[in-house]
Order: sequence, then structure tokens, then C-alpha cells
Amino acid sequence: MESVRGEHIAVGTEILLGQILNGHAQAISRAFAEQGMFLYRHTAVGDNLERIVDALREASHRANVVIVTGGLGPTADDLTREAMAAHLDRRLIASETAEREIEAYFAGRGRPMPEENRKQALLIEGGIHLPNPNGTAPGQYVSADGVHYFLLPGPPLEMNPMLVHHVMPKLRALFPREQVLVSRTLHFCGIGESSVDEQIPHLLSGSNPTVAPLASEGEMMLRITAAAATVDAARQQIAPIEAELRSRFSPFIYGVDGDTLPVAVGRALTARGETLAAAESCTGGLLSSMITSVPGASAYFLGGCVAYANPVKERVLGVAAQTLQSHGAVSEATAIEMAHGVRELCGSTFGIATTGIAGPDGGTTDKPVGLVYVAIAGPDERRAFRLQLRGSREQIRLRAAKQLLWRLWRAVERSPQSP
Repeated sequence: MESVRGEHIAVGTEILLGQILNGHAQAISRAFAEQGMFLYRHTAVGDNLERIVDALREASHRANVVIVTGGLGPTADDLTREAMAAHLDRRLIASETAEREIEAYFAGRGRPMPEENRKQALLIEGGIHLPNPNGTAPGQYVSADGVHYFLLPGPPLEMNPMLVHHVMPKLRALFPREQVLVSRTLHFCGIGESSVDEQIPHLLSGSNPTVAPLASEGEMMLRITAAAATVDAARQQIAPIEAELRSRFSPFIYGVDGDTLPVAVGRALTARGETLAAAESCTGGLLSSMITSVPGASAYFLGGCVAYANPVKERVLGVAAQTLQSHGAVSEATAIEMAHGVRELCGSTFGIATTGIAGPDGGTTDKPVGLVYVAIAGPDERRAFRLQLRGSREQIRLRAAKQLLWRLWRAVERSPQSP
């Protein structure tokens, strides 16, 4: 039985110029993986008829499924339909069904359909129209010489529903599943990728399941993927690998799959009925923004303070003037007093704080750029951690916030659970 050999072609000069992110690549890859189908290549090509035809021709020699996103709009630079017709040497024929749908889309918004939008109703000869209820660009499915082509619109809110409701069901019918791919991703913080890799060479060299490291800003992930006849069988293959990783790296594994550090912290606080407040200097509100990005954060996050200037640290957070004079704003002592101060101010179980030099200027020999102190004040102890971070200003701020959240997660997990 033939297996899927998929490729994705993203059409749009704006992708190549870096003006927009090619988010379709992730969405399509994930959809294929969830169905146990293989996507072998992503390609991006600009709005040029000859180059789009070349990309289609090259993909047709390798793949039996080609998904093309973008270039289905009404303007002169939307050339995907024309390129596909040229590649297959077929005509473009007006589809009455597609035209009625586009007219209805505009009518629903109280507007007549512009003449240029009739171009979007052109269907490749022998193709099948794929309705797009969320926009004016219908999709198309056409097959030729053993290759199945799907043309989908560029806007994600239009493409994603069509991928789910039209493309994947069609592929499941064309290629009955022989196996499923199941992945489990473990999220690490506080340990480097090389430190993990050197301890598990036997796992990284496996073929089924596979273990692959994934880098992320200020943290890392290990993805375990198994192929099997059923989802349950794949999960059974993953389980012993995950158990071994947890036995080796438990203090550094804060979550799985879609978890983030703010999610893990919120889950730990909620389980214990505890609360949190944040005092920020160098992170400038980033830390609080990350915490409150989690739905339901109001149940445990009471508030915070961005205390950039020393007088704010003193007057709002209660940092002693002597502390600032003797140790400076970027110091262990100041970080601890900030964390304690915001805890007292908000009446929370835990207070956390950041103070440092994010750069690119402001560093000295004693206190270089990237020096950050983060602190946690809880019911039983107050503790600060010295970080020497590298990267741009944005990277230093983000890495400091993540390092503090990881340490907070560990502190909350170690605290006694409320009855």
C-alpha cells in the first residue's frame, strides 16, 4: 500500500522578504504527523509564474501529495492557479459554484462583488472545488500522474479550517493508514542541550521510538516519537523512554507537550491554593505579561510592580536605601528585598523579583551586561540567584524571566501542599 510522500509549497514574496512568518509549514506538518503521514519538504517561492511552475514541477518528481498555500487572491500577483494550470497543461474554467459562494460572501457583508474577484472562481480543468466559508479564495483539489495537488488560501484563518475539513479527510480516504505517529514532548529548563545529549546517546540513536532535541529560547525540549499500528501501541512504546528521561532529569522537566513555564507555575500554585506577586526591574513587565498570558491567572496572580528607578524600589517595595547604597540596584540583596517587598505589598504566598543589566549599555567590569539577579520570597525562605546571561537585550530579559519561573516552579513544587 502506497504511503504519503508529502511536500508543501508556500507562495508569497512577503515570506521570502521576511515580512510574514510561514506559519503554514508548522500547521501542515502537525496535521500530517497526527495522521501518521510523512511530509518530507517545505518550499517557499515568490509571486513569480515561472518560479512557481518550477517549484511544482520539482515537487511532482518527488512527492505524491503537494499542498500549495497562498497566491489564490484576486490581484495580478496571485498566480498559483495560473501556475498549476501551466504545470499540468490544463485550462482554467469558471466555476459557477465558486462564483456564487464568493458573491454570497460579499453579500453577507452588504457589498457587491468586485469584478476582479471573479478570477478567484477559476477552476483548473478536472479539479474539484473546495469551499472556503471564511474568505473569498476557494481551494482546489486536482490529481495528475499519481500526484494529488491541493491549493489552499494564504490567510491562516482560512487555510487551517480547510486543511482540517477538506484536505486531511481526502488524504485519509486516498491513503488508508498503515500506522500512526504519536509524539510526546518533554520541556526542560535549567539544563543545557549538550548536558542532556551527552547522557542519553543510546536514546538519541534509536529508530522507533526516536528522541530528538529541540532548542527554544532559554530552555529546551526532547520530542519522543513512535510509529505503531494504533495510538495506544505507540504510547506504550513512548512510556519507558519517558520514564528513563524523568529518572535522569526530573528536576529540570517542568511540563509536556503544550505546557509552558507560566502554565506549569500556575498549575502548581493552583493545586496548593497559593498566590504570587512580581517585582520587576530589568524585565520591565515581561515577567508579569508571561504569567498573565495563561487563562485563569487571576486566580493566583495578585499583581506586581515595575520598579525601574531606585526611588520606586524604596517607596513602593520597601527596599532599604542602605541596601541600594552599599550593594547597588543590581545585587542579591536588592533582589531579595524587592521579592519580599512585593510579597508584603500584595499579600501573596510568593513574591518574585528581577534586577539586572539587559544592555546593550550600562555594564561595568564588576557588573557586566547580562548580569541578572532573580529572587523568590516565600513562607519559609528568601533566596536570590545570580545569572550571567548572554544574547541581545530581548534575549537576556526573556531568559531571565524563564530562569526565574523555573526556579519558582521548583520552589512551589517543594512547598507543602495545602490540605
